[in-house]
Amino acid sequence: MEQRWLGPHSVGAIGFGAMSFGGMFGATDEATSLRCLDAAVDAGVSHIDTANIYGMGRSEDIIGNWGRHDVHLATKCGIVNGTPRAVRNDEAYIRQCLEESLRRLRREHVELYYIHRRQPEIPVEDVAGTMAKLVQEGKIGGYGLSEVAPSTVHRAHAEHPLTAVQNEFSLWTRLPQLGLIQACKELGIAFVAFSPLGRGMFGRTPLVRDFRAGIDFRDTNPRFLEPNFSANLAAIAPFRALCAARGWTVPGAALGWVLAQGDHIVPIPGTRTAEHLYDWRVPELGATDLAEIDAVLPPGFAHGDRYGDHQMAFIERYC
Repeated sequence: MEQRWLGPHSVGAIGFGAMSFGGMFGATDEATSLRCLDAAVDAGVSHIDTANIYGMGRSEDIIGNWGRHDVHLATKCGIVNGTPRAVRNDEAYIRQCLEESLRRLRREHVELYYIHRRQPEIPVEDVAGTMAKLVQEGKIGGYGLSEVAPSTVHRAHAEHPLTAVQNEFSLWTRLPQLGLIQACKELGIAFVAFSPLGRGMFGRTPLVRDFRAGIDFRDTNPRFLEPNFSANLAAIAPFRALCAARGWTVPGAALGWVLAQGDHIVPIPGTRTAEHLYDWRVPELGATDLAEIDAVLPPGFAHGDRYGDHQMAFIERYC
């Protein structure tokens, strides 16, 4: 697999997002998750991404039980589960969450530690200062921010250099192209693209709307609600036809498009099963291929917002 830089580390250009191990998108079990992790490494993946909120520690526990210390590992903190959901970025809470994550991950150090969501009341310079202390103490190799604006990236990076910024980015979510990807490139920060396969919309076959109410958050996500859901399936159909005509897998072409948007971008698709990893084969996409993809899926084609109003709390808007 092609290699890309994530801070001082060279990692596989495609990472692995372990959110689904927490049961966020459907039932799974530890044995299946462990097979999936083994298959990912066999395929050249060397960067694994998780968070303390994924299954309330379940994803981290599974990765800890896996026991591989030869992979580049990232986890996150900052979201406080509850109704309504809250966010904390104070030093005491960050330290508490890190110690809990390290215990579940069976590690004394994690290569990358993210603030999952920013708490507006705390200056990001203070947060960067906390993370700098954790780097100096050897607890983390570097830090990142998630779902933030370019202005926040500049402020945090000036206080202590950022390793990575993680925001949603895919063929149907292109907001980061309006300044965030460029800011990361300018500052030498890796941009980690989560949900690069549109939460299943760019899977091998068209997604079937069979979400578990109250568990699978797509059940309340505007893009997955009717009439938007059917409209999005129809909008993506020409892309599927293009992939079939070219001999590409749909996930592979979608990942290839993300990778082509910048050599500092590392997408982190996720899956519950090892079998889906075979669909991530990335074709060589030339300028003509990328132009054809943009012709069938132009910027802004998606029907519905990527999050509902209740899910937008603590996500920084800048356009």
